[in-house]
Amino acid sequence: MASALQHGVHGNQSNAQALNLPAAARSRQLLRCQAGTSTCSCSTSYLNSSTRSALSSRQSSVMCGGSSHGAFMSLGSRQPQAQRRASHIVRADVNYYNVLGVDKDADKKSIKQAYRQKARKYHPDVNKEAGAEETFKQISNAYEVLSDDQKRGIYDRYGEAGLKNGMGGMGGADMGGFNNPFDLFEQFFGGSSARGGGFESAFGSAFGGSRGGRTRAQQGEDEKYELKLDFLDAVFGANKEIDVSRLESCNSCTGSGIKSGTSASTCGTCGGSGQVVQAVRTPLGVFQQVMQCPTCDGQGEESTPCNTCGGDGRVRNSKKISLRVPAGVDAGSRLRVRGEGNVGRKGGEPGDLYVFISVKPHPAGLRREGTTIHSEVEISFVDAILGTTAKVTTVDGAVDLRIPAGTQPGTTLVMAKRGVPRLGQDTLRGDHQVHVRVTIPQRLGKEETKLVEELRQLQDSKSNKRSGIFSF
Repeated sequence: MASALQHGVHGNQSNAQALNLPAAARSRQLLRCQAGTSTCSCSTSYLNSSTRSALSSRQSSVMCGGSSHGAFMSLGSRQPQAQRRASHIVRADVNYYNVLGVDKDADKKSIKQAYRQKARKYHPDVNKEAGAEETFKQISNAYEVLSDDQKRGIYDRYGEAGLKNGMGGMGGADMGGFNNPFDLFEQFFGGSSARGGGFESAFGSAFGGSRGGRTRAQQGEDEKYELKLDFLDAVFGANKEIDVSRLESCNSCTGSGIKSGTSASTCGTCGGSGQVVQAVRTPLGVFQQVMQCPTCDGQGEESTPCNTCGGDGRVRNSKKISLRVPAGVDAGSRLRVRGEGNVGRKGGEPGDLYVFISVKPHPAGLRREGTTIHSEVEISFVDAILGTTAKVTTVDGAVDLRIPAGTQPGTTLVMAKRGVPRLGQDTLRGDHQVHVRVTIPQRLGKEETKLVEELRQLQDSKSNKRSGIFSF
C-alpha cells in the first residue's frame, strides 16, 4: 500500500503533532490492540490522499503513547523493523474465476465474453432480484482483475489480499483499486446507466483507489399520478390535462444546491477525493479500508446549502401536462410519460411520470370484462313467448335488439363488434353480450287469469291429442 502501516496506526495527540500531520488526518476511532502480554490504546486514523503522501515521505518510527511494551509503527517505510511483527496474507473469499464462470487458464477473449454475458444478466436496471447489484459489482471487479495481466498474476499467487496489500512490489493504491462498475459497463455497451457514482461513492476504489469521489449526475426519481376516468373515456380514449406535483430545478441556485453568492470548496477531511482511508489492525495483519468521507458524504466538496431548496438543488412545483389516454385502457392500466418525472440532480436526466388508471362505473350499469361489454334486459313472460324488440344501452348509444320468440330465462344474446376497442388496435372491437331476464308476475288480474287458464286448457288439449295417437 502507498502508506504501509505495519503494526497499526498508534499514537495520541502528541504523536500526530510530532509528525506535523494535518488536522483532518487526526480524526480517529479508538481501538484496542494486543502486543505480547501488554495492552495499549491505539487509534484508527482517517488519512486523505495528501496525508498519505506526507506520511510516505517520513522515515521515522513513533513509540506507542502510554505503552511500556515498545511496539513501533512505521510510517511510509517498507524497511523491516526489529520490533515489527510479520505481515499475514489471507486468501480471498471471492473466487473471481467462479464469479465469471471461467477456468483458471482462460484466455482474455473468454474472460471478456464471460463478462459481457454476466454483466448484461445482472445489471440492476435489468435484473430487479435482490442481490443482483452486488453480483454485478463482483462481476465487474472480477473482470477488472482478470483482464489485467499484472493484477491477475498477483491475484493467482496471493489472492485478493495480495491486491489489497500491494504484493509483488506494487502499491495497494495501484493494484487494489476498482473502478465504477457502471462506467465499465458503459465502455462495453455504450449509453449511460444514469446511476451516478453509486458504487464509487459507497466503496470508492475499494482499497486505496485513485478515483475522485465527487457526485456525478443522478437521474431524477419517477413520479406517479392517479387518474380516474369516466367509463366511456376508458373505452374510446380521451385527451386529458392533469396537474402533476414534481421536483423541478431550483431557480435560486440554478440546481447546484449551493447558496447564491457562495461557492464550493474542497473538503478538508478527504482532500476532495470523497474518501478516507481507515487503517485497521487485525490478528491477521494491518489492512487499509476505504470509506466514504463522513464530512462531505462522498461529495468531495463542502458548501453552504441554498436557503430555498436546502441543498438538494430541486424544489417541488405543480405543472399541467397534456395526456392522451388511448382507447381500450382499463382499471389498473399504467401509462408512462417519459421525462415528466422529477428533474435529475447535477444535470441528470429527469425521471418518468407513471399514470395509474381507475374507471368510474357506467351510469346505466354496463359492465366490462376485457373487450367484452355485459348488460341485462328484462322482458315479460309473454314477450319471451311471443318475441319482442327491446331498447338496449350500449357504449355507442341506445340500440334496438330483436328478442326471438321462445326466449328462455338466462339466454345470452350477442351484439357483435359493440364492445371495447383493443388497446393499440382501435379498429378491432369486442362484443356486447345481453343477458335476458324473464319476469313472472306474482299476481294477475281476472282477465289475465282467465286468458292464462284458456291457454293452459288449449295446451292440455293439444297434449292429450298427441298422447292419443300412441294409445291402443
